[in-house]
Amino acid sequence: MATTPPPLVLQVLLESPMARDRGAMPLQRQLHHRIKTGVLDGRLAPGCRLPGSRALAEALSISRNTVTAAYDLLAAEGFLQLDRKGTRVAELSRPALCSRTEDTPPAPPVASRVALILPSARSDTGAGALRPGVPALSQFPLGAWHRALDRTIRRAGVSSLGYGDPLGEPGLRSAIARHLGVARGVRCAPEQVVITEGAQEALSLCVRLLANPRDTAWIEDPGYRGAKAAMHAGDLHMVPVRVDGEGVVVPEAAWTSQPPRLIYTTPSHQYPTGAVLGASRRLALIAKAREHGAWIIEDDYDSEFRHAGESIGAMQGLVAQAPVLYVGTFSKTMFPSLRLGFLVMPEALLTQTRTALQEMLRGGHRHEQLALAEFIESGQYLRHLGRMRRLYRERQHALREALMRHLSVPHVIGGGYSGMHLTVRLPPCYPDREVVDSARRLGIAPAPLSSFALRPLPEDNGLVLGYGNTSAELFERLIRRVSQLVEAARRPE
Repeated sequence: MATTPPPLVLQVLLESPMARDRGAMPLQRQLHHRIKTGVLDGRLAPGCRLPGSRALAEALSISRNTVTAAYDLLAAEGFLQLDRKGTRVAELSRPALCSRTEDTPPAPPVASRVALILPSARSDTGAGALRPGVPALSQFPLGAWHRALDRTIRRAGVSSLGYGDPLGEPGLRSAIARHLGVARGVRCAPEQVVITEGAQEALSLCVRLLANPRDTAWIEDPGYRGAKAAMHAGDLHMVPVRVDGEGVVVPEAAWTSQPPRLIYTTPSHQYPTGAVLGASRRLALIAKAREHGAWIIEDDYDSEFRHAGESIGAMQGLVAQAPVLYVGTFSKTMFPSLRLGFLVMPEALLTQTRTALQEMLRGGHRHEQLALAEFIESGQYLRHLGRMRRLYRERQHALREALMRHLSVPHVIGGGYSGMHLTVRLPPCYPDREVVDSARRLGIAPAPLSSFALRPLPEDNGLVLGYGNTSAELFERLIRRVSQLVEAARRPE
């Protein structure tokens, strides 16, 4: 003879009528949620019997099929047990029954290296005047890009909806290899080009493929924060290597006292100082890396936007079979949300890592990759670069003029004659982080120079001012306001 379910069970199941108004969840989902919640919060205890489907359907004024479907789904999920004796609540492990905050155990700790990745002073959307690293978005030829995408989708058909080559679309890899050979002096075949989701994934790949936890990595100081994040995520021991007016300066003793596995550098336009690494230092770095079995990661940051003279060639092309991995991105030359970058690997390294790469990567963004290949091959890319060089040259000149006229405190303007930003070094009595915090509240988004250094020195105090996505007509007003904020932040010397 069947027993009646305990009163508490009936109270949980019949606590309120089922919602039937327009927009309410389907009745089956309502019942499923009601029972599941009761099990998880402990009101429906393990082993207790639930009413039969017919009885519960009558009590709730719903169809028996609705109850049966809800019971079946809960049984499939492991919350209920269905057998000849009826429907019972399953035995669940205690953590699933915790309902109150004080009963919930603390989450397992994350890896200790995650705490080393510090937040940067930037907005998530890229909004804010003078923010570095953002190109002139309003000047991008969106119509031409839409047409390239439309043609790609029509030609590619349904086959392009599947996974592609994990290393990237062959057409794009070929187009990049040809462009780099002409524009940057990079020595590579299309097979050596690996398409990534921006430069950040390329840097992470370098770390995962070439270094083991606690290996030593040299990184420019001050230098690119994304590279530091990739090294931290790989649990590497980072050694800051100072940068002067001619790029990274490697002490001879460091090769024996702290021999590196990886060396990160931005030789054509050091970020954020703008220094150019000369041929002598480049060749010496390559020779020493070979001697000590180290790999150089060359991030060719902003190299396409040189405003004075011919572009500086890539370090990768100086010497045949150089131990250099060349990293590039289209986030600055096209637009950031495209999320396409690339990694040029030495032939010998590609042979060793091809299988791993094919397992680690998944082909994606196929339409965008194919459209970008057409954009490059058609000449649209080069024309766009030419327009942006002229625009950024004008904007840099206007920003320099505004700084010289309106920044009233002592300062030194740097950043070179390339790219989309300038650096302004300030005396330490004007703390850059305080200035930036005040500026951001007004919608102005420079970056503090000191945040780019692992071990900031007094000379690393200053501002990094982006002019890529800020109209030149605004510079005088903005710099006057920044000057006021700098003066207001002054501390006694």
